[in-house]
Amino acid sequence: MEEKKQQSKGLSITISPEVAEGVYSNLGIISHSSSEFIVDFVRVMPQQPSAVVKSRIILTPEHAKRLMLALNDNVRKFEAEFGEIKLHQNANEVMPPMLGGDA
Repeated sequence: MEEKKQQSKGLSITISPEVAEGVYSNLGIISHSSSEFIVDFVRVMPQQPSAVVKSRIILTPEHAKRLMLALNDNVRKFEAEFGEIKLHQNANEVMPPMLGGDA
């Protein structure tokens, strides 16, 4: 099993080929408690009555905020290079692409 390494501010990060492949998700569900944020990445298939959580990430509140800031920065950079990301409303969608709430 070959592993890929990346340098991030002096920290050596290793990623296995299986993890590097990624997991497709078209729905995110975010919940939180007083001590953690939980982000579930779900794959919803058209005309299917149920969906499967493909990945769950649990973050401290500080790391959740850092992730939010990093995503905001990356979306801003993306839109500066490629144009505004449009949010489309599809009448056939069962759920919006991101849901939030309390744990």
